[in-house]
Amino acid sequence: MIDGSFSATCAGMSPSIDIERFARHIVLREIGGPGQQALGRARVVIVGAGGLGAPASLYLAAAGVGQITLIDPDTVSLDNLQRQILFRTDDVGQSKVETGAAALQALNPGTRVRPIQTSLESDNAAELLAGADLVLDGCDNFETRFAVNAASRALGIPLISGALGRWDGQVSMFNAGPDAPCYRCWVPEIPPDAETCARVGVVGALPGLIGSMMALEAVKHICGAGETLDGRILLFDGLAMESRTVRLKRDPDCPGCRAS
Repeated sequence: MIDGSFSATCAGMSPSIDIERFARHIVLREIGGPGQQALGRARVVIVGAGGLGAPASLYLAAAGVGQITLIDPDTVSLDNLQRQILFRTDDVGQSKVETGAAALQALNPGTRVRPIQTSLESDNAAELLAGADLVLDGCDNFETRFAVNAASRALGIPLISGALGRWDGQVSMFNAGPDAPCYRCWVPEIPPDAETCARVGVVGALPGLIGSMMALEAVKHICGAGETLDGRILLFDGLAMESRTVRLKRDPDCPGCRAS
């Protein structure tokens, strides 16, 4: 059910597992029963219910994440539908988070969804993220990204961040530990020529790829599976269909790390 309370899932509880629903997870050695229970206990906040937040939230609900908070101030517009697969034509004009919560609930009734229709800013970020185990940032402006990063670092909550434009995308994990790099070790200041998808465009399938990668990183982190992108940036070129990763260390002069 859609729940306005953030304390719906108790961290110490071991939720029962729907064996049939999650059978393909349970047979994976890296997830199994314990990993699926960890997913059921997890509290994930997704900032931005748009191109990246849409596929990420669908896959995390399908994966059995116990609680998902969606934060976005906007309503669905017709030009969203080219890429934001959480919504349908009849949803145009409706709240993204309320409509998205209903869609996630229809996909997996066992996931509790908390829709918050507001802008995340520096003065409310800590309150909105408090209590989360993991944050996914798929927003579309640097001011919000910086606010999410600062609150994530101050609260000690790992942050998975995705970004895209035109045919290119990137995804990484920040603030995974006290000595891990933060987002501003990668982007120290707002670029003077910052681009937006509204201005430069974006191919519709690209957010699905990057958002799915964000969800995959979240599942790996929650279950302790494999190697996450902590300390690495994955860069994807859709035109060439190539990807590469670059290493990122904590910057001793980083304005974000100094402020924490």
